Amino acid sequence: MKYILLFPFLLFALASCNKPSDKIIVATAANVQYVMADLKAEFEKETGKEIVLVVSSSGKLTSQIREGAPFDVFVSADTKYPREIFSKGGGSEPPRVYALGSLVLWSMLIPPIELKPEYLQTVNVRKVAIPNPKLAPYGAAAMQVLDKLNLRKQVEPKLVFGESISQTAQYITTGSTEAGFCALSIVRSREMKGKGNWVLIDSSLYTPIEQAAILLKHSDDSPKKETSKKFYDFLYSQKAKAILRKYGYK
Repeated sequence: MKYILLFPFLLFALASCNKPSDKIIVATAANVQYVMADLKAEFEKETGKEIVLVVSSSGKLTSQIREGAPFDVFVSADTKYPREIFSKGGGSEPPRVYALGSLVLWSMLIPPIELKPEYLQTVNVRKVAIPNPKLAPYGAAAMQVLDKLNLRKQVEPKLVFGESISQTAQYITTGSTEAGFCALSIVRSREMKGKGNWVLIDSSLYTPIEQAAILLKHSDDSPKKETSKKFYDFLYSQKAKAILRKYGYK
């Protein structure tokens, strides 16, 4: 996707620019990548300001921020990572929740009538994709579901961990795994709509996936400070909320 940049190349591109720019870089959790493309387009149309999206797992993006990545806003898949960044002085103001995410079980191979977490323990399922629970909040939620339904012992040996929810979606859509846990926003995106079958997981089986964003710190003379603040505020606008709801966020 043309708006995703790899971190090393991003640094090179920025270093090669002599003129200060107000183009902002938004670190984006993988589950939000499709809705963020719509938010980016709407914001750029309204303001004429340009946004670059860098997509990865929330954990990896946090590591890059710790290492000094030149991001301006961090849109996470949870609250833990933005709070950690703020506690260490990396944010201009406390993070705020912009949406609640929902978990689904998704498959290209299992018919709708059989697609439920309990089916994952059967011999018909050899591999189950899941985002790495150490890095991705949706992976942690999926593990909670397996625990609550007493399925962990039977299903854990079948788990295939994606580095992010994007890689998890790739495992599912290519049929590399019979099924997998993913975000509702992914299966409802234009790119994935109509692919395979999915079922919404009962939200009482996992801790609410509160997704927060944080405005990262800028120097007072940074040309990006004003645009970053505008985009951060835009995330909480009624227009942005309508776009988020379209992708299944609450």
